[in-house]
Amino acid sequence: MNNQTSQVDDLRLVATPSAVNVAEMFVRFSLMEWSLRPLVPLATQVGRHMVAAVVDNAGPGVAGFLTVRLRLQGDGLVVEIEDEQVATRPVVSPEVNGARIGVVPTAYGTRLWSELALPNNMNAKSVPLPRREQRRSPAAEALADEPLGVDPQVMQRILSALGGPQDFRN
Repeated sequence: MNNQTSQVDDLRLVATPSAVNVAEMFVRFSLMEWSLRPLVPLATQVGRHMVAAVVDNAGPGVAGFLTVRLRLQGDGLVVEIEDEQVATRPVVSPEVNGARIGVVPTAYGTRLWSELALPNNMNAKSVPLPRREQRRSPAAEALADEPLGVDPQVMQRILSALGGPQDFRN
């Protein structure tokens, strides 16, 4: 088995109750982008469960940060939640609908993880990832003919206003 990560996507959130729904949308969006629609129900349930455990662990008035990470690795999808609260470990049930969940301490807090098998005997290298073409934004296209130099009069006014040297070329 090849454990090299082929694709990763992550999102950093504040550990508040709204993070549970945001994490679910993130997992859904990422898996749809990666053409892994069959994993959406289980991965979102696992993600919600782990994020909810971190949020519940944070307690009222103490909202730290958490990172939701999805990794395609070997023949599985790894769902990870990194909790930056060092004080206590979140309590999670070890299984959700057949998905095993683990909790390991890190130098900065705790990492919750679950590895889900890819559908139809796929492996991480065979997942059709989105390809995006290189293109400029409409705003960049509009400015394409603009000169790239600095207007000396504008710089002089800025420096005068800031009380800097009166000749910016010195």
